[in-house]
Amino acid sequence: MKTIIKLQLLILTLALTVSSCSSDDDATQELSGENNLTIEFDNSVNGDDLLLGTSSYTNSNGETLTINRFNYIVSNFVLIDAEGNEYVYPKDDSYFVISEEEAMNEVVLENIPAGDYVAMRFGVGVDQEKYLQGAEGQGDFLQIAEETEMMWSWQAGYKFLNFEGTFTSATVTEATNFQIHMGSHGSSLDNYKEVTVELPTTALVSESLSPIVHFAVDANEILDGNTKILLSEKAVVMIDEVKSPQIAVNATGMFRVDHVHNGENIEH
Repeated sequence: MKTIIKLQLLILTLALTVSSCSSDDDATQELSGENNLTIEFDNSVNGDDLLLGTSSYTNSNGETLTINRFNYIVSNFVLIDAEGNEYVYPKDDSYFVISEEEAMNEVVLENIPAGDYVAMRFGVGVDQEKYLQGAEGQGDFLQIAEETEMMWSWQAGYKFLNFEGTFTSATVTEATNFQIHMGSHGSSLDNYKEVTVELPTTALVSESLSPIVHFAVDANEILDGNTKILLSEKAVVMIDEVKSPQIAVNATGMFRVDHVHNGENIEH
């Protein structure tokens, strides 16, 4: 009798295992077609909402900032699925300005192949390959960059980060303007960096599924990140062979995926 019961339990276990595998296969097979993937950039300062011109933020350097502009360029998006396969978004369409003052906080990647995406890689700034295509090779992005104060000039190059406002500190008691304009300078100083982030929840793309990936972006990292940048030492940083590369590295630490919305062509 016990032998019969054990045999029945074994058969039941095998049946459940086959059923489970079948369900997983069906779920994978359902991800077909293509759809958009939306990326939202929610800008903040050390956990607080970024409010331009109205709020003050104190960093660990003992400096209190009022931020009037926070713009940056993101580019060259690559989506990585659960098996490690990479989908490279078309390069000519893969350059975007994020601007808090212009309410440009969303990137829509169109016609993404169906898949279960677990990570994302992208650039901060404009890579040398794109820049060396010349002004005629930039498409509409050149005009967008000019309109959002993200260029010095074509010869000088793009501003990858435009971070401006006023500050005070223990040694600077009067509100003083600061300007952090970081970018590559022609082809002589390359500050383009790449960031890879893991998604806390798999982003599912299919003919009926269009996920939203929500980034929490911390502007505090620009001055208070891997290298401490003191505005009281230098309030205007543009073409600086020492501080600009440090700020470029700091800026890569701004990005964290807070959550992912999965659903049928949802809006957020």
